[in-house]
Amino acid sequence: MRYNFDKVVDRVGTNSIKWDFMDRFISKDSSCIPLWIADMDFECAKPIVDAIEKRAKHLVFGYSDKPDSYYESVVKWMKKRHNWDITKESICVTPGIVKALSFIVQTYTDKGDGVIIQTPVYGPFTKVVENNGRVVYDNRLKYENNRYTIDFEDLEKKAKNPSVKLMILCSPHNPISRVWTKEELTRIGQICIDNNVMVVSDEIHSDIIYKGHKHTPFASISEEFANNCIVCSAPSKTFNIAGLETSNIIIYNEKIRKEYLKTLDRMGIKGHNPFGIVATEAAYNEAEDWVEQVIDYLEENVKFVETFLEEKIPNIKLVKPEGTFLLWLDFTSLGLDGSELKSFLEKEAKIALDQGVNFGKAGIGFARLNIGCSRKTIELALARLEKAINKK
Repeated sequence: MRYNFDKVVDRVGTNSIKWDFMDRFISKDSSCIPLWIADMDFECAKPIVDAIEKRAKHLVFGYSDKPDSYYESVVKWMKKRHNWDITKESICVTPGIVKALSFIVQTYTDKGDGVIIQTPVYGPFTKVVENNGRVVYDNRLKYENNRYTIDFEDLEKKAKNPSVKLMILCSPHNPISRVWTKEELTRIGQICIDNNVMVVSDEIHSDIIYKGHKHTPFASISEEFANNCIVCSAPSKTFNIAGLETSNIIIYNEKIRKEYLKTLDRMGIKGHNPFGIVATEAAYNEAEDWVEQVIDYLEENVKFVETFLEEKIPNIKLVKPEGTFLLWLDFTSLGLDGSELKSFLEKEAKIALDQGVNFGKAGIGFARLNIGCSRKTIELALARLEKAINKK
């Protein structure tokens, strides 16, 4: 069926973090347009809604677990979408990837051990390392000519440090929206193999990829890489069902997998959200057409933002996205520090974006814009930004 992504959905009053609790995290000003946290304002695909409604009509919501059909839907999706062969046994279902990352850090490192991340990067990467008493080793990405690349020389230097045990890779990368090439991933993997560093590849954004780019699951590159990595995946970003907190942590290596499952047992992770189970099955089995239509709409949103900035606010630069529904904007020409940029965007432009400083020091002077919404909403937000900058 055809979906209408131009429809403006009123999410106020639904306990939405993005809309109802913005004052806790981003801005106290409720007149700001919220374009920050990474969920979309689009209605879910009909098969997902139908599956949830059918389950709700049962009227009993007791302890639940995954049937074989759940695992089969994940296996089929990975094969069809990414030509990646996985097994039922390799899938460890966990309530959310951030929780999974914390469990992984606790399982495979000790306090004081080092974990490599690549800033600017999704803020919880830093938090799960530091909150568990581990040390962040920042392989800061190189920003040149409005594009980000990996500093492999620095990565190798940090990987050689004997205290470094893990690398948390963001693939595709949030917030810069790079879809790493197979060649880039292979260099990362070989450096980590050579230095006994395990790779944890967060691939939550891997289904939303733009034309001309291709996502490569890290574990699909070689058996050697598969044996030295954990891949974190979920239907949450793809199908806009993050609130159902269902993710699939894929661990090929049986020894590594058993250690992770022991941690889940120790943490009391038993059973799963009954709506997350049926929603995931319906998404992977019946809703690929929704994803394809979302990608087409998002690509048009990208073009709209790109054209608007070039024609009306040329001093604000868009880092060209290769995937995801998140855009990384370069505000450095304004000469504002992190707090000044936040104040300007919220008090003058009346838009709430994720501030670049939330992604590490490398993000100062930047902000992340969520385009997973109607074009009308984006147009209104950019018009406010243009007006505020013209007043400056």
